[in-house]
Amino acid sequence: MKKFRKVLDGLTTSSPVNPGGSPACGSAAGTPSAAPTPREIEIQETLMSEHFQICKTVRHGFPYQPTALAFDPVQKILAVGSRSGGVRLLGRPGVDCHCQHESGAAVLQLQFLINEGALVTACADDTLHLWNLRQRRPAILHSLKFNRERITFCHLPFQSKWLYVGTERGNTHIVNIESFVLSGYVIMWNKAIELSTKTHPGPVVHLSDSPKDEGKLLIGFESGTIVMWDLRAKRADFRIYYDEAIHSVSWHHEGRQFMCSHSDGSLSMWNMRNTAKPFQVTFPHGKTQRDGRKESCKPILKVEYKTSRNSSEAFVVFSGGLSYDKAGRRPTLTIMHGKAITVLEMDYPIVDFLVLCDTPYLNEVQEPYAVVVLLEKDFVVVDLTQSNFPIFENPYPMDIHESPVTCTAYFADCPPDIIPVLYSIGAKHKKTGYSHKEWPVSGGTWTVGSQTYPEIIVTGHADGSIKFWDATAITLQMLYKLKTSKVFEKPKSGDVGRSGELVEEDPYAVQMISWCPQSRIFCVVGISAHVILYRFSKHDANTTITSLEVRLQCEMEDVISPSDTENTPCFSDPSGLSPQPQPPSPRSNTPDSARDSIPCLKVKDRMIRMPPGYQAELVVQLLWIDGEPPQQITSLDLNSAYGLLALGNCNGLAVVDYLQKTVLLCMNTLELYGSADPFQRLTRSPRKNRQSTSGLTELSDNQVSLDLERSKSPTSDHVNGHCTSPTSQPCPSGRARVPGGPEGPRLARRGPGRPPFRKAQSAACMEVSLPVSSLTEGYPSRRAMLQQLHGVSMYSHDEHHITTYSWSERESRENSFSRSRSSSVSSIDRETKEAVTTLQFMESYGRKTDTLPTPCLWVGTSLGLVLIIPMSIPTDEQERQEDPVTVAPTGTVLMLKGSILRFGFLDCGGALIHNPYEVWRDQQVPDDPDRPRKRKLVNFSPSSSQEASGDGHLAVVCSERQAKVFLMPSQACLYVHNITESSFVLRADVVSVCNSVCLACFCANGHIMTLSLPSLRPLLDVAYLPLTDMRIARTFCFTNGGQALYLCSPTEIQRITYSQEMCDNLQEMLGELFTPIETPEAQNRGFLKGFFSGNAQTFDREELFGEAAAGKASRSLAQHIPGQGGMEGMKAAAGGVVGELARARIALDERGQRLGELEERTALMMTSAETFSKHAHELMLKCKDKKWYQF
Repeated sequence: MKKFRKVLDGLTTSSPVNPGGSPACGSAAGTPSAAPTPREIEIQETLMSEHFQICKTVRHGFPYQPTALAFDPVQKILAVGSRSGGVRLLGRPGVDCHCQHESGAAVLQLQFLINEGALVTACADDTLHLWNLRQRRPAILHSLKFNRERITFCHLPFQSKWLYVGTERGNTHIVNIESFVLSGYVIMWNKAIELSTKTHPGPVVHLSDSPKDEGKLLIGFESGTIVMWDLRAKRADFRIYYDEAIHSVSWHHEGRQFMCSHSDGSLSMWNMRNTAKPFQVTFPHGKTQRDGRKESCKPILKVEYKTSRNSSEAFVVFSGGLSYDKAGRRPTLTIMHGKAITVLEMDYPIVDFLVLCDTPYLNEVQEPYAVVVLLEKDFVVVDLTQSNFPIFENPYPMDIHESPVTCTAYFADCPPDIIPVLYSIGAKHKKTGYSHKEWPVSGGTWTVGSQTYPEIIVTGHADGSIKFWDATAITLQMLYKLKTSKVFEKPKSGDVGRSGELVEEDPYAVQMISWCPQSRIFCVVGISAHVILYRFSKHDANTTITSLEVRLQCEMEDVISPSDTENTPCFSDPSGLSPQPQPPSPRSNTPDSARDSIPCLKVKDRMIRMPPGYQAELVVQLLWIDGEPPQQITSLDLNSAYGLLALGNCNGLAVVDYLQKTVLLCMNTLELYGSADPFQRLTRSPRKNRQSTSGLTELSDNQVSLDLERSKSPTSDHVNGHCTSPTSQPCPSGRARVPGGPEGPRLARRGPGRPPFRKAQSAACMEVSLPVSSLTEGYPSRRAMLQQLHGVSMYSHDEHHITTYSWSERESRENSFSRSRSSSVSSIDRETKEAVTTLQFMESYGRKTDTLPTPCLWVGTSLGLVLIIPMSIPTDEQERQEDPVTVAPTGTVLMLKGSILRFGFLDCGGALIHNPYEVWRDQQVPDDPDRPRKRKLVNFSPSSSQEASGDGHLAVVCSERQAKVFLMPSQACLYVHNITESSFVLRADVVSVCNSVCLACFCANGHIMTLSLPSLRPLLDVAYLPLTDMRIARTFCFTNGGQALYLCSPTEIQRITYSQEMCDNLQEMLGELFTPIETPEAQNRGFLKGFFSGNAQTFDREELFGEAAAGKASRSLAQHIPGQGGMEGMKAAAGGVVGELARARIALDERGQRLGELEERTALMMTSAETFSKHAHELMLKCKDKKWYQF
C-alpha cells in the first residue's frame, strides 16, 4: 500500500507550492496562513499505465461527403466511400464498420468480390486497394499505384479474378486480383476506335462484359463513343458514335440490347443486331414544344435497366433528367415500370444509387426488389415490390445531423430502467408509412458482448431539439426527441422590438445540457441566454410554464496599489492623451437603447398540453439591461436533492430554487468575494466612465503577475460575451494583454447597436484547416485563436459598427491571421469581466472551521479562482416547500493557473463521491390520501461515505493549465500537477476506470492524458489527433468506463476508448462482416434457350490475361504495394468459423505451393534424365564401332 504524505509542497509538481500557505493553497483573504500539521493518509492507487490505451471503437452517423456506393448481393453488405478516404461497411443492425485510407484520398469507386469477403477501392490518388473483410477490423491486403494514368472506372465480373480498369487517357488495363499486378493485356484507345477518327474519345466512363458472352467487353467513352471489344480476337466487333455524351450504360439480362443515359436528359436503346442507330430514344421528362422540338433537360447521370419474372415490363430507374425550366425543384429519382412513371423527390442531391436484385448473375432475370439511394446528407432505400414504392425504415442512426449538432453529452453509468422508458415514449412519436418488409441490407453477424452496461448519448441541435440515443454495446439507436422551441412563442416577422433580428437566426440553439438520470430532471441552456428545466412523466399534462427573469449585471474598475502603478504601465489611447469619455453612440435612438428588463424570447403564458415524456416546468431567462442584450450562459449545474439550479456567465452567478420557483441569489462575480477579493477590485456606478484607466494585477500560485503568462495562453473561451463552446465545457471571459503595449481605450460592455446573437455556432459546421503549429505560433493568444475560428462579430473600440463574418468568409480569412494584433482583437483580449466557468453542488465544507459537511456550491471562474458557497436547506419536506433556502458566500478562495474547468470529490479512501440526488417520482400521478408520497433522497456525504478514514474529503480542481487536490475542510493543497505548458486543456473530467478513479484531460494540441487520483501521477499521454478544427474541441466529452466521444465530422460521432480492458474486448464487441454462405447456383437455361440465344463457348480469362499469353506489364505503369493486413495478419485476427475457413484456405494455398514446387522439381529431374539419356546415346553411337584397344 502506498502512503501519500499530505504536505503543502506536493509530490508531483514541477513548480513547488508555497510552503507558507500562500493564497495558492487556499488562504481565505489572500494572506499567508500557517501550514497544517502533516498527517498520513493511506490510499492505495490501483491504476497503472498498463491500464490505459487509446483506441477507436465505432463511428456513428451518416458518412460525411459520400462519393461511391457498392453492394454484395450474396453477403448483403453495403459499402459507402467518402471524399476524405473513409469507407463505411454496413450490414444488419450492429454490423457497422469504418475503414480509412491512410492517404486520405477520395474514394472514386467500390467493387465487391461477391461472396469472397473482399472489397476493391479506387481512390483519387490513382491507387487501387484490396481490403480483406474476413476479419472484424478490415485491413488492406494489396495496393496498386498507377503512375502515368488516372483511374476513371473499374469493373469486376462476377466470379472473376481479373479487374478491368479504365483510365482518363481512354485505355483499359487488366489487374489480377489475387496477386494485384497488371496484366500485359491492354486495350489502347487508338486500337478501340477507328483509325479514321481524328479526335480522342475521352476518358472511359463505362466497362461491362456482355451477359451473352463474357469474351465481349463493352467500353463507353465520355464523348459518346461505344466499342464492343472482342477479348479473344483483340479487335472491335462494332463501334457506335453518338452525338451526346454518355454517363452510364446498363444491359438487358439476355445481352441483346442495352440502354445508355446521356447529357441531354435522354435515354437511348441499342440493339446488338443493328448498331447503326438506336432503335429508341426517349426524353422521360422532356415535353414537346410548339415548334416540335424537345425542351432541354438536365443530364441523366445514371440508369439501371432490370427485368422482372412476374412482369413482362422491365424496371428502368434513373437519376436526373428534369427539364431546366422548372427551377427550384428538388433532386429526383425516377422509376419507370411499363407506362407508369413515378418520380421520387429527394431532400438532397443524389450521389449514387443501386438497384438490389435477387441474383448475382447478370444473364438471369434480375428480379429487382429495392433501390438504395445515396444522397449528399441522407441514405434512402425504396421498396420496389409495392406499387406505391414506400421507403424502408432506416435502422442506422443516419439523422444525427438532421439539425446541426451544437453540443454532446455522454452517460455510461445511467440507471438500467431509463432506456426502456425513453424508448417507449419515443416510439409513440415515430413516423409511419414505412415498408413492412425487413431491412434488405442484412449481412454479417453481431451479438451483444458480455461486458455491456446502459449508455446514453445526448445531442443538442441548432433548431433547439434534443435527441437521446441508446449507445449500449457500441450501437446507436434513437430513443427520444425533445423540442425546446415549443416552450416559446414563435417570433413574428414584424416584431422589430424584440425578435426582428432573430428571424433568420437560430434563437433556440442548444448550448449546454445538464441531466440527472436518477431523478430524470433535465436542463437545457439555449443561446438566447435561457435555461429550461424539464421533469419526466409517463402521463400527459395540461399545465402552465413558470418563467423567472434574472438581471445579471457586472460593472467594475480595477484598483491597484501605488507601488504597482510605478512598475505597471497604464493603458492609454494611441494618441498619448488622457482617456476621455466616449461620445454617445449615433444609434442610441434606436429601439435597442430603449430595451431594458425584457428577455430575448417570450415564454408561452397560457395553459399548454404536454405529451408524455419530458415536460417543461420552469424557464429562467436573463434580461436586457440598458439596451444591451444578456451575455450567454457559460456554466450550469443542477441538483435534484437540493432542488436548486445554478447558472453563471461573464457577469455573475444566479442560484434558483426550482421547487419554490424563486431566485435565491443573483450577484456579480466581484460581489461574491466580498473582502476576500485577491485583486482588490471595486464596483462602480453604471453611469461612470467605462474606460479602463489601470491594469489588473493577477496573482499566480507564487504571487507573480500573470500578464506574461496570459499573453501566451489566456484563460478564456469567451469572446465579447459570445459563448464559444456549446458543450458543458465552460466558456470563461478573461483577458489577455501584452504588458507595456500601448493600447486604445476599451469598452466594458457591448455596443448599443450590436445584435444579441449570431447564427448558432454549430459544432458540425466548423470546417477549419488549421496547422497544429499555429495553435502556439500563429496566434498571439488562445482567445485570439478562438475568436478567429468561431467567427465572433468584432467591433472597433471607437465605433459601434458591426463586422460579421459568415462561415465562407471566415474560411477564406483563415490563413491571414498573424501575430499582429489589431485594435479589435486587442479590445477583445483586454476584456476584464471574470466569468463563472464551472459550477457543482456537493456536500462539502464552506469554511475551514466547519466540522460537518453541508450543502455547498463550488464556483470556478475564468481567472483561476474557486469560491465555496455554503447553503442552509430545510430537511423536512414540508419545510422545504415553504421555508426559504439561505445562501451565504463566505469569501473562501482557492487559486489555480488558468480557467477552472472541472471539480471532482473523493473521500479519504480515494473513492469517488457522487452527487446527492432525488429518486424519480411521476409528478402527474395523483397522490393517494392514505399513503402520501414523499421525496426520497440519496445522499453521498463525505462523513457517511467513510467512517474509518476520518472526517473531511478531497477536492480535485482542474484548470486549463494545472490540477490540484485539496483536503477539506482545512483547504490544504496536497498535490499539484502542471498539466501543460505549451498548450491548454479543453476538456477535463473525473471518471471511473477499472474500479478506480482518474482525471482525464483533452488538450488543444490533441493530447489525451490521464492522471491518477489523488496523487496526480501521469498515467497516459498520447498525441491522439491534431486539433484541426474547433468541432472536436466543442463536442469532446469523457465518461466512465474509459470511453469518450467527439464529432469527427458534421454528420458523424466517433467513439473512442482509453481503457486497455475495453481495447482487449473490442474484437468480441464488433460484428462479423463476412459469414460463410454458398454461392447460389446459376439457373439451367435449357437446351432450346441456349441454342437459340447462341450459347457462347467457355471463356478462360487466365488463358488470355495470364503472363504466359499476355506477358508482363511495364513496371513504370503501376507500382505494387503490399498491405499490412496480409495472410499473417488475417491468421491472427480471424476467429471462429471464419478463422477456421481462413486457416484452411491458407493451408490449401501452402499445400498448393508445395505441390507446385514438387512439380517443378519433378520437371527438372525429367529434363535432367532426358539430357543424360541423350548424352549417353550420343556416346554409345560414337563408341559403337571402336575396338577395345582404341579407347
